[in-house]
Amino acid sequence: MRKEQDVKAGNFLEKNNTAESQLYRQAGGKKTFRQQAYDYLTITAASAVYAVAVSLFLDPNSLAPGGVTGIAIIMNRITGLETGTWIFAINIPILVLGMWKFGWRFILSTLYCTMAMSGMTNFLASVEPLTRDPLLAALVGGSLMAVSLGMVFKAGATSGGTDIIIKLLRLRLPHLRTGMLFLLTDAVIVTASAFVFKDIDTALYAGLVVFVNSVLLDIVLYGRDGAKMFFIISDCHGAIVKRLLEELDISATYISGRGAYSGTDKNVIFCVVKKHLSPKLEEIVKQEDPKAFTIITGATEIYGEGYKSIFSEKL
Repeated sequence: MRKEQDVKAGNFLEKNNTAESQLYRQAGGKKTFRQQAYDYLTITAASAVYAVAVSLFLDPNSLAPGGVTGIAIIMNRITGLETGTWIFAINIPILVLGMWKFGWRFILSTLYCTMAMSGMTNFLASVEPLTRDPLLAALVGGSLMAVSLGMVFKAGATSGGTDIIIKLLRLRLPHLRTGMLFLLTDAVIVTASAFVFKDIDTALYAGLVVFVNSVLLDIVLYGRDGAKMFFIISDCHGAIVKRLLEELDISATYISGRGAYSGTDKNVIFCVVKKHLSPKLEEIVKQEDPKAFTIITGATEIYGEGYKSIFSEKL
């Protein structure tokens, strides 16, 4: 548990040998004042972005995008109580659950985020919405929500609500991506909004918000790591690897193999390249050995030099 908390506290330091990460280790796994101030500044900015998404795009167009926000928008129509107030009220029992599971330090930043989002949402509620077109509202609102949530998660907090529930699910199901978990939980609330608003079109637009939010959230959190993984079996492996090192400035690994039919020992070239370099690598293989047996597959998450740091948190 201690190790897990340390990793979360050192969340998203770019390199393990940076000055900030050294200070982090020297502090025994605790963030420096500078790091904490930066996190809270990020949370404040993210809360403002989230409030703009809700008050100026989604709420005025009756789009309930799932989660606590979706429930709050529905409850606003039923009771007349401000959406931001409902966001905070619904979060209270969830925050208590989060404090029990993650500790009060984690909840402090989340509580601050929840209060900031609620307050800013109520503050902007009196501002004229930026669009009355439900399609534009869904696309822009969903995009802004994804950016906001990504910023909050990177700061080591959550916006409360289903974010905490998702974080709990991630402990049990680490192989599932955050965006996908949001998609599943939000689908239930979007379906409920169709019955409350008695408008299937509005619910479908709300579903579009959830989809946009889910896709962009994964991009914000994980980046576009998309790369190609190559397995190359060739008698000209030396020439191919030489050109990889010199022309593409990428490394490769030899995997020892043996042909099942011929019994001949083989050196299998294994390497990962970013997508834009993939055609160049294919051309090199084609030029050096047109008969090379090559397997190309996708690689979605890569850690190490040239990609993401292995020390960054998997959200």
